[in-house]
Amino acid sequence: MTRPSPAWLRSAVFYEIYPQSFQDTNGDGIGDFQGIIDRLDYIRSLGCNALWINPCFDSPFKDAGYDVRDYKKTAPRYGTNEDLYRLFDEAHRRGIRVLLDLVPGHTSEEHPWFVESGKASPNEYSERYIWTDFWIKGIKGRPYIGGECERNGVYMLNFFKCQPALNYGFKEKTESWQHLPEDPDCLATRAAMKDVMRFWLSHGCDGFRVDMADSLVKEDDGNKSATCAVWRDLLTVLDEYPEAAMVAEWSNPAQAIAGAGFDMDFILDHPGNCYNAMLRDYENAATGPGDHSYFKKDGGCAPEDFLQDLLARCCDAQGGYLAWITCNHDTPRPSRSLTLRERELAFSVLMTLPGVPFLYYGDEIGMRYQEELPTKEGGYTRTGSRTPMQWSCEKNMGFSEADAEALYLPVDHQPGAPDVQSQEGDPASLLATVRKLTALKAQEPGLDADAEFTSLVPSASHNTDSRRIWVYRRGDLLIAVNPAGESAICTFPSDRLTAKALFLIGTAECRVEPPCDTLTVSMGPQSFCIWKTESAR
Repeated sequence: MTRPSPAWLRSAVFYEIYPQSFQDTNGDGIGDFQGIIDRLDYIRSLGCNALWINPCFDSPFKDAGYDVRDYKKTAPRYGTNEDLYRLFDEAHRRGIRVLLDLVPGHTSEEHPWFVESGKASPNEYSERYIWTDFWIKGIKGRPYIGGECERNGVYMLNFFKCQPALNYGFKEKTESWQHLPEDPDCLATRAAMKDVMRFWLSHGCDGFRVDMADSLVKEDDGNKSATCAVWRDLLTVLDEYPEAAMVAEWSNPAQAIAGAGFDMDFILDHPGNCYNAMLRDYENAATGPGDHSYFKKDGGCAPEDFLQDLLARCCDAQGGYLAWITCNHDTPRPSRSLTLRERELAFSVLMTLPGVPFLYYGDEIGMRYQEELPTKEGGYTRTGSRTPMQWSCEKNMGFSEADAEALYLPVDHQPGAPDVQSQEGDPASLLATVRKLTALKAQEPGLDADAEFTSLVPSASHNTDSRRIWVYRRGDLLIAVNPAGESAICTFPSDRLTAKALFLIGTAECRVEPPCDTLTVSMGPQSFCIWKTESAR
């Protein structure tokens, strides 16, 4: 029987924190756990009731912490284990859950498991990683490293050179050095990862976001059935912690949720999918040059271009939830391509779709993607989205008292750089818009993650310039967005509704035409509206 997702996810709004860049309290130029604790009241004021903290375990930081050297020890630059336990406690006092970032597919090459695995003499860790049985025998179709250990073999990589792949087996054994997923050595890897999960859950962690969740069993193509089976085993740990939640970096809810048992699955920025079409269709070879994103005023994209994919993913997520990101640590900030009004529309839709929204730190104030920064800790083009949080117009934008040269990354010093302090109390700010949306989400059951969702089909004979309008229902709420630069009208069959506007960007009107059989939605340029509806009596 599938483990039910914890009830708190139905109303969850997550805030993703890149700990290096959030708040420095000890003056070393790098964010820390105390900085997160100090800002918990701000996070709660955003309407966020859950956190996802990017990797904070001990690491050489060749890939920003996704190269773990010790799964049970925090990185000293952030603080001690006890500091993180205190963060859990302080967050819980404010009604905030905390997910940590679990990296199960690989470790750092400096992890003690790997050091032992690379020794010539067999030991309990020898098969914890994937090794061939001879020093010049490569791994067809997979990256590998040889010549760095005394062991007679080469080892597989899971991503960067610094990240040797942990051994969960191969779906089919075609070489003598390979293992099947149920071999004792692969089961030992699973047991070790279960131990890591139990350790943090027992100290107050509320679950995990899982990095590269679909990468465990090798040569597991198609439906990832072998990797799903491994996850169903790993997730039995949550039987002991029924309130814990898991979100997968997978972007295939049929596999991640129905197959593997995750509670949530991120819809990532993959060319051609619904998320890409809505927010980030600016590097998609299939649609040609230019930005064709739905929320671009002149993007040209219409709901029909992404709805089939979105509805299919909603169907595939039955039993769990889609997870929607404003951005993340791997993605250019939306301010790179969307104007303020376009972002307001995009965030409004992401907050009102079925599933669970994730707000990336700084997106709520419109932090900018800093182009062409030198790579930092394996960031490369992602580095521009990992810059320090901008709290005020004071020194280092309120992030740190360190000298500017000592900062983890530079703050945005360009004219007009946004900050929290400048937007506090400004009803026209992006920060105010985000707070209004999250407050409404907390008040209206129709915006719960699992509330009814229906995308409405307009009546073709009554539409005027309506191609880009999207109208959908969430429970007793009617929601409409028009990203275009022109006004538009569309009509729908009515079930005798009356409507009261609860939230509005731009101009919008909803009315029922006599004899109560036609619903007309009129939307001004670049508008969004949420109406509360009731059946006419």
